[in-house]
Amino acid sequence: MSEIMVEGLGTTLRRMIQEAALHASTLELTKHDVAYGCLDEDHSIYLVERGQLKAVTSTREGKECLLGIYTAGDVFGELCLLGRERLETVTAMTHTIVKRISSARIIAALANANLREEFVRYLTHRLFEQQQFITNLITADSEYRLATILVHLGRKIGTRDGHLLRIEERITQEELSAMVGTTRSRVGFFLKRFCQAGLVARTPDCFLVLNEPRLHNFLIGTPLTQAPAPLAHRQPVLR
Repeated sequence: MSEIMVEGLGTTLRRMIQEAALHASTLELTKHDVAYGCLDEDHSIYLVERGQLKAVTSTREGKECLLGIYTAGDVFGELCLLGRERLETVTAMTHTIVKRISSARIIAALANANLREEFVRYLTHRLFEQQQFITNLITADSEYRLATILVHLGRKIGTRDGHLLRIEERITQEELSAMVGTTRSRVGFFLKRFCQAGLVARTPDCFLVLNEPRLHNFLIGTPLTQAPAPLAHRQPVLR
C-alpha cells in the first residue's frame, strides 16, 4: 500500500468548517457503533476528528473483507457522490468523533479552488492506492502482502517508539487475512515466521510491535532468518 500522505483535504475541510464556509454536523460514536451500514442510502462525506474506524464489506457467503482503517484527519464516504447505496459498513474501533457533511454541500463547496484542488488530489491518491493494491495482489506472494499491510497499518494507526511501531488496537487474523487475500491459517503461519525472525513481536500491553527497519529490509528482498533466542522477560528481537 502507498504511504503518500494525503493531509490536504482533511485540513481544508476542517478550516472551512471552522470558518462556517461549510456546514457539518458532529457524530460521536462509541466502540462498535456504526457510522453507516451496507445498503444505507447515506449521502454524506465524513471527516475524522478523533478516534479510529474500519470499513468492512461482506461477500455473498458472509465472509468479511476489511477495506481500510480511518484515523484523525482522514476523509471517507466519498463514494456517496455516485448516488448509490453504501457497499460497505463503517464501524468505530474506539471512541470516535467525526464531522458529517452532506454530499450536496460538498459539491457546492467545490467552487472553492483550494477545496477542488485538494479533492482531486485525494481522489487521485485513492485511485493510486487501489491500483497498487491490485498490482500486489496479482504479482506479490501473500507473505509479502502481509508485511506490506503491517507496515501500512503500523504507520497509520500505530505509535512510533524509535524504530518500532506499536499497534495497540487488536486486529483479528480474519481481518488481516481479508486484507491480504489469503486464509487465516496462512496469516498465522506468516506472523509466526515474522516473530521468529524479529520482524514483529507480541507483548502483554500491545497487540503487535513492528520492527520497521527489518520489515523494510524484508520487503526489498532480504530473506528471513531466525532471530537469536530471546532472554527472559525481554524482547531482544526488536532491539
